[in-house]
Amino acid sequence: MPRRSLPAATAATAVATTDATDDATTHASAAFKPSGSVREKAPSIAAQQLSAPPEAIRIDNYQDAKAWLMSHVDHERLRVVDYSDGTFALDRMHALLGLLGDPHLEVQTVHVAGTKGKGSTCSMLASMLRACGYTTGLYTSPHLIDLRERITINDHMIPYAEAAEGLRRIAAAEQELGFGLTFFEVMTALAFVHFAENAIDIAVLETGLGGRLDCTNVCQPLVTGITSISLDHTALLGDTLPEIAREKAGIFKDGVPALSVEQPKEVVKTLKECAEEANTAVHFVGKDVDFSYRFESSRELGPHTRVCLATKQNRFDHLAVPLPGEHQAHNCGLALAMLDRLKEHGFSVKEEQVFRGLQNTRLHGRMEMVWETPRVIIDGAHNGSSIEALIKSLGAHIKYDSLVMIFGCNDDKDVPAMLREVGLGADKVLFTKSKSNVRAAEPTSLESRFEEVSGKMAQVCPTLEDALKVAARAVGRDDLIVICGSFYLAGEARKYFLEAKKRVEKQKG
Repeated sequence: MPRRSLPAATAATAVATTDATDDATTHASAAFKPSGSVREKAPSIAAQQLSAPPEAIRIDNYQDAKAWLMSHVDHERLRVVDYSDGTFALDRMHALLGLLGDPHLEVQTVHVAGTKGKGSTCSMLASMLRACGYTTGLYTSPHLIDLRERITINDHMIPYAEAAEGLRRIAAAEQELGFGLTFFEVMTALAFVHFAENAIDIAVLETGLGGRLDCTNVCQPLVTGITSISLDHTALLGDTLPEIAREKAGIFKDGVPALSVEQPKEVVKTLKECAEEANTAVHFVGKDVDFSYRFESSRELGPHTRVCLATKQNRFDHLAVPLPGEHQAHNCGLALAMLDRLKEHGFSVKEEQVFRGLQNTRLHGRMEMVWETPRVIIDGAHNGSSIEALIKSLGAHIKYDSLVMIFGCNDDKDVPAMLREVGLGADKVLFTKSKSNVRAAEPTSLESRFEEVSGKMAQVCPTLEDALKVAARAVGRDDLIVICGSFYLAGEARKYFLEAKKRVEKQKG
């Protein structure tokens, strides 16, 4: 069987890599040839540094602004996080936004929390709102390559100049406050400022960590949504599904309608209790909201899922889900149900516009094909259930012989659950880690733990480039390479292949 090669760069070519929090790291790429918890409250760096703001610097341009931003405590990059009302206090966010003119109160919002599917749900909802004629802001995390990906209006990233000016204002406010903010607080404030200054019609907000203490929770949403709940961030949010669900349900607001996908019984019970405590009610798509889906294949779309959702106000029949995987049908149903609720607030929703909006949904880093020969797919799946969903989706949507998986994850995740799913789905496993992820599990540790849970052998590669070299030698024409385990690794891979495509196009030109 003929072997295929993957893109390579000369040793002199410096390629900017990324992780989920910082797009400033660079490295020389050389791979392929072209063809503290709530309970423990452990002391953390964050808790130590939140007492004082970073030293004031002059911000003249975006690079200055980004350097100032990156000097802040970033919980996404810390190995130990004190998840408590002290470290994640919303009063800091309210104080900051007050100095900025309370931009969050000028913007109509919808708010989405959950363990998995938040980004997909938010992206589909925002795309449908745009197609219905509304200027729509979208705030998500993490980013893959450029941190400006987190803040968009009508699918356009916040411009460099507006980001610099917004960060300059936030820096001045921080000095006036006299205490240090976090990276995510600054980014969230920047999103609110950007959305308010551009007088958008509505913003779709994705929570970062949890929900109750997440700094996006200062918003006053028109509707809230909870995606699938599973075990993730257990050291911070709790060891059981009800504990995690209670943190996520912290976004429920008095009188604000809440929606969710079908959940395990214990999660349903918890969400209903939390809704009652918040003086609202939560409705479940597929139980309280008429919803169904089916998998089919057509010449036009290939293998895909179609959904139907009906309420007293709208009927959406046989809409094609734009993202692959059965789990995306549930995310799509939640997005449609939230869109339906917005009609009560005067939003005009027409089925043909909704259909067009769904088809225009673009979401990088979710079963994204980044190279054709051999086929390479990246995915940000980063817990056991999402790895399971990814492998099922690959089998349903892509025909292949052998699956070579390049895997790297954060050390604070439920690693055994992820490795069990990897062992069930992959034919060959290469363990590696992102260069700039300080929380990355060591590949050698992943290998030994993988052998324990699966009884299978694997290979260790120090870097992504090393793993790609090995994978290139292992695959044939009908095989598939999948890179997953964290958004850090997916982002680094996406950047690598984008640069490789540019070099190939330049050589052809």
